[in-house]
Amino acid sequence: MSIRRRLFLVITVLFGLGFYFMIDFIVDDIEKRYRESTEEPLVDTARVLAAIASSTVVDRNIDIDLFRKSFEQVQGQIFSAQIFGLLKTHVDLHVYMTNRLGIVIFDSDLGKAEGQDYSEWRDVLYTLLGKYGARTSLIDENVDAEDKKMLYIASPIMYRGQLIGVLSVGKPTRSSSKFIKAARNKLIIGSTLLCLVLIGLGLLLGAWITRPIQTLTDYAKAVRDGKRVKRPVFGSHEMEELGASFEAMRDALDGKHYVEHYVQTLTHEIKSPVSAIRGAVELLSEDLPAEKRRTLLSNIDQESDRIHQIVDNLLLLASLESRKFIHSAERIHIAELLDEIETVLKPLLAVNDMTLNRQDNADLVLQGEVNLITQALLNVLHNAIDFSPASSTITLTVKRANNTIVFEISDQGPGIPDYAKDRVFERFYSLKRPQTGRKSTGLGLSLVNEIMLLHQGQVAIENNLEGGAIVRLAFPLA
Repeated sequence: MSIRRRLFLVITVLFGLGFYFMIDFIVDDIEKRYRESTEEPLVDTARVLAAIASSTVVDRNIDIDLFRKSFEQVQGQIFSAQIFGLLKTHVDLHVYMTNRLGIVIFDSDLGKAEGQDYSEWRDVLYTLLGKYGARTSLIDENVDAEDKKMLYIASPIMYRGQLIGVLSVGKPTRSSSKFIKAARNKLIIGSTLLCLVLIGLGLLLGAWITRPIQTLTDYAKAVRDGKRVKRPVFGSHEMEELGASFEAMRDALDGKHYVEHYVQTLTHEIKSPVSAIRGAVELLSEDLPAEKRRTLLSNIDQESDRIHQIVDNLLLLASLESRKFIHSAERIHIAELLDEIETVLKPLLAVNDMTLNRQDNADLVLQGEVNLITQALLNVLHNAIDFSPASSTITLTVKRANNTIVFEISDQGPGIPDYAKDRVFERFYSLKRPQTGRKSTGLGLSLVNEIMLLHQGQVAIENNLEGGAIVRLAFPLA
């Protein structure tokens, strides 16, 4: 027998047993709960009528005629009230009052019990003793057992702080019995449907259990073929642990290739500044004019700084590429973020006689790592400054578009050459700066791209029809 069929049989048996005991418990309990829901409003009714009776007392005598006329009028009224499945056409409350000795002095049922001694009835007896009085009694031997009971709730009649009698309100259980029968029928129908659903779930369970195994198999095949696929996530501990093991194996294999690639790239990129430094050092050993020596020393300083920037940016890029999610996301107010960035850029803008034109919405809030988002915006703005002519304006616009917050940075530079449009986000790819003719490390936009991927956002760059370039950073809305 296959695993799928065994699981189906076991789960069906377990669900069947649980279903049986649950329904048995509910059926036994449902009548009690309906009785409770009937008793609670009867307590209020008894209290209210007892208070009304107290208000009619004159010389310690209750105005029985008032109650008699009131009930004759109520019982003579004709009405129709559709209460869900029950049609109610008359008032079926039974009210009687006794004096402090338990003798009935008023009976709403045409005075049949007046004069009788009810002092031994539980509702009257307990109320006279200062306790909660209630009883359930048989009222008709000729009907079904469920329909021949009457529930009575009593309340003391007080006059000037003394108990002068008892008022008891009765309600037949036949109304609640109809509700109980309807609820029981619905429960049986619902239980049958639930049983059928459980059978269907049992049939699907086998496929649900075996599907993660097939998914992991497909993932392992994709890793074997060298594809960049995301590890499937499972709810069960065993499947999740197995998937994590596959991913760890994949990371180990990718890590080896990653290190080899970065070592080769770093060696290639550092080779040029190192050669420039060595050449300058060799020339400095000769007898050179002071101006020439200052130039060579300046070159050494620039190339050393270039190596330092390459190493720092490469380490940051490597750490970002190895991460799969944001570590410490927080709510970032856009206006505060841009204020800090503008403060950082002020000296550089002043040196180049440039202006930063901000157009942002102070109410927008972003979710993410503030340091990384700041780094991404600074990288793009530094590029805009590097490629813009002196005395120009760089525009920074922040707006909400659908479910994203978009940062749009535009400059007035020469724009992006057609041959470079598809390569600007490649590692170590850089264009010459118009002002200096030098290239950067070529890692700035690569860092921006990785930061956007971590935040599940997108970065795009294009030329402005009016001149210059436009970079858009789209973050998902917080």
